[in-house]
Amino acid sequence: MKLYYATGTCSLSPHIVASEAGIPLELERVDIMKSPHVTDAGADFTTVNPNGYVPALRLDDGSLLTEGTAIVQYLADLKPEADLAPPAGTPERYRLQSWLNFVATELHKMYSPWLFHPEYGAQAQDVARGIIGRRLAFVDDHLASSGRFLAGDRFSAADAYLFTIVGWSAFAKVDLSGFPHLRAFMERVGARPRVREAMQSEGMKVAA
Repeated sequence: MKLYYATGTCSLSPHIVASEAGIPLELERVDIMKSPHVTDAGADFTTVNPNGYVPALRLDDGSLLTEGTAIVQYLADLKPEADLAPPAGTPERYRLQSWLNFVATELHKMYSPWLFHPEYGAQAQDVARGIIGRRLAFVDDHLASSGRFLAGDRFSAADAYLFTIVGWSAFAKVDLSGFPHLRAFMERVGARPRVREAMQSEGMKVAA
């Protein structure tokens, strides 16, 4: 399988899941600073994913899977023994999907595009940061009672996604100082060997 990714974007999430599960991936970087976006192989990325965004996963049968929340569940289900997603049809699986949807809609789409495009203006960005702060407070409260991760002591695909998006906070000027449980979560996940491996393979800095 081939993962199309761009360094510093949400495509880190499926990369982490694959790394944690021990699933080998061929990686192809997409230069999202060019228009149209171009892959390292020189292809116009819109010929791969017409929507033009990462991640995209080329499956072994040649078909393409897009949308990060679908990709992380697909990868997790390939290696159920890695315990990154509960079995389909169980209440625990629906809770995982609930967290994936929360991160996607309440956090991901508030950080990006609003805090990555200064042309939206300071007022719009301040509103976005206020909304993000309230959502992060909810996550912090949950982590205070849930344990080490969103689902307790078990690292899941949802944790990979949350770590990826909250990891944008320094760049986006989102203050995490008021969320001690979330900050501890970020340190905990960032110290995982497979997470560090995924980040380093994308050329990202990792904590010493």
